[in-house]
Amino acid sequence: MTADADNLVLQARDVHFDWDDLPMHWIPGEPFSTHALNVLHLLLPAGEEWFVETFRQALPFIEDEKLREDVIGFIGQEAMHSSAHSGVLEHLQRSGLDPTPFTDQMNWVFGKVIGPRPITSSREKNYLVERLAIIAAIEHITAFLGDWVLNAEGLDRANIHPTMLDLLRWHGSEEVEHRSVAYETMRYFDRREVRRLRTQALAAPLLVYLWIRGTRFLMQNDPLLADGPASRRRPTPLAWRRAAKKGTVPGPIDLGLRLSRYFRRSYHPSQEGSTAQAVAYLASSPAARAASR
Repeated sequence: MTADADNLVLQARDVHFDWDDLPMHWIPGEPFSTHALNVLHLLLPAGEEWFVETFRQALPFIEDEKLREDVIGFIGQEAMHSSAHSGVLEHLQRSGLDPTPFTDQMNWVFGKVIGPRPITSSREKNYLVERLAIIAAIEHITAFLGDWVLNAEGLDRANIHPTMLDLLRWHGSEEVEHRSVAYETMRYFDRREVRRLRTQALAAPLLVYLWIRGTRFLMQNDPLLADGPASRRRPTPLAWRRAAKKGTVPGPIDLGLRLSRYFRRSYHPSQEGSTAQAVAYLASSPAARAASR
């Protein structure tokens, strides 16, 4: 960890988001950008519950007190993220876009295919460590996306709905804040580089695939796009390039460069983002302040 994170105590923060006036396209005139970012709400409730269950299963095996404290804080934050994004899914359904065909698949993947198993032998213990390594790989991606959203001036210029912008930046800030926990937990159980690199080589393409599928699902089921030309309901590389140029989504080159840093021998999560910036945003987040009233 960097010096400014050495004494940080991770904690879950109560937040309150009011979605009543959230429009379907909360980036005005940008259905592609809106739904590319909406994929977070499709993936994270089930995905972050899987994180929580995995780390709860690992916790009894961790004897290092500082790491145990960080893992407990990580679990609390991830559980809150899952709950917050679930609120957006409920709003989408009330607005005429039913996310359940996609989210049911995610619940099956995270709950059944790669869900927890009782640890009764070294084989199940190794399966736990493999899941921790996959989460460390994903947390690298969420950390650099958190850093991106904190500094994405294009989102401010696009007049994004303020509540959604706060959700993205609150969540992104906590991803930056706890960016080292999954990595340090993986290293506590297994310091071999081969597992670290192999799991990212598996996780990154899978996430890209799910993101494309999720964006396509949302655009094809958007009631505001139903009467328009079919081309408007398809995510395309051209739409991505245009949105990236406006700064409303990360661009492919930027994503590739950020992802590639994980494969450096000298890699450490503290190299991504600024803890001071993240903590400063969390202190001023409207949702966090609303919950404290």
